[in-house]
Amino acid sequence: MTLEYDVPDALGIVLVDDRGSLPFSLIHGEALVTAAAWALGESGILPVDLGTEWAGLVDAGEPVVLHDALCPMTPPTFLADCLIDAVEHQRVVVGVRPVSDTVKQVVDGFVGETLDRDELVRVCSPVVLPPAVVAAIDLGGADLADLAALTARLRDRFPVHLREAPPEARRVESPDDVAALEALTAAGATAKGVSAVSEAQLDA
Repeated sequence: MTLEYDVPDALGIVLVDDRGSLPFSLIHGEALVTAAAWALGESGILPVDLGTEWAGLVDAGEPVVLHDALCPMTPPTFLADCLIDAVEHQRVVVGVRPVSDTVKQVVDGFVGETLDRDELVRVCSPVVLPPAVVAAIDLGGADLADLAALTARLRDRFPVHLREAPPEARRVESPDDVAALEALTAAGATAKGVSAVSEAQLDA
């Protein structure tokens, strides 16, 4: 696969810590972490080791792309588009998916009103940090365990743009999710789903 446009230089980290053994489950015959690293490389982003010191990333002076191993089938083109958006507009860009589940508000231990799903999103991948943001923060392993919590922290300090990701970029949380995602992304699958599984089933 070759992208038909120029992608800015950037460093990418595939996140595996605090995700149990699921990143090493297989999808299309490859570990999720391997598929995620492949997507980074195909997007033109240079993968770096998770153990790289943050100071080294700051010194590089390049954007940093955080890619969750549990979003293994995120298309390289989407990763590249998020990177370009972050660099051109000098803002953090976060891949998100719509919420299809019913979500209730809980107050003092009691279930309350149903929240409007149109106002909710689920953080998936990537989180793209432009160089100025990389230089202004110092993230460690614990900070990268929960991208939703990290996004909330970033929104307190920096401009953050939430960009809707395609269905195949969804985050998996169980072996059943992996099987469903594998069906969605099998040969002949489309963004609207395949005969074996629909997007509604994926988000159930």
